[in-house]
Amino acid sequence: MDLSSFPGLAPFLDPVAIAIVGGGTALAVVLRTPLGDLARSVSALRVLGRRRFDAEALLAQITALTRIARRHGLIALDRSIISDTDVAAAVEAAVDGASEAKIVALLQHRRAARFERHRAASDVWTGMAEIAPAMGMIGTLIGLVGMFVAMKDPATIGGAMAVALLTTLYGAILASLVALPVAARLKRQARHEAQERARLEIPLAALAGIEPAVRGGLREIAA
Repeated sequence: MDLSSFPGLAPFLDPVAIAIVGGGTALAVVLRTPLGDLARSVSALRVLGRRRFDAEALLAQITALTRIARRHGLIALDRSIISDTDVAAAVEAAVDGASEAKIVALLQHRRAARFERHRAASDVWTGMAEIAPAMGMIGTLIGLVGMFVAMKDPATIGGAMAVALLTTLYGAILASLVALPVAARLKRQARHEAQERARLEIPLAALAGIEPAVRGGLREIAA
């Protein structure tokens, strides 16, 4: 990296301090986190720039499916193309004859499981925010030891002092400006999506009651 354009930035960059804080934090996170949660925490970064989840499009699709079911019965929904996995699972259960209570329970279970996955991803970043300052303190201690060892050689004291100071700085920056903001945004998005998906339960559960009504009408016509 060419720092000639930013001469004031050069004193704040030290590869040893970066290795101690960045490498130590990454290693600690990997050791304390299951691989599945670790992968989700990294992939969750892609959703930070997206718009928040909105259930309106799914509610419109459920309304269209309800019209089809009232006209042709629930069996007509068997060939419907539904991209959202929760809606698809609920419609499949309704076609298979599940009751309204079972569909509500299914949706609540899937919503809770999704929220737990999202929370696990945000907890990884929260854990990183806890580890980074500790690694900064470890780097400070390493730098102080280097300073005491180099007391007879003043030319090497500056490098050890830089490590001692910059590791604390890097730990604070990594925790306060990176890890904590990412964790907070992931938690907000998870809560918002859970609230939006709760709006899908009533209309999807109502699908389960359509087929009996259609059959009842047919019995009345046959009578």
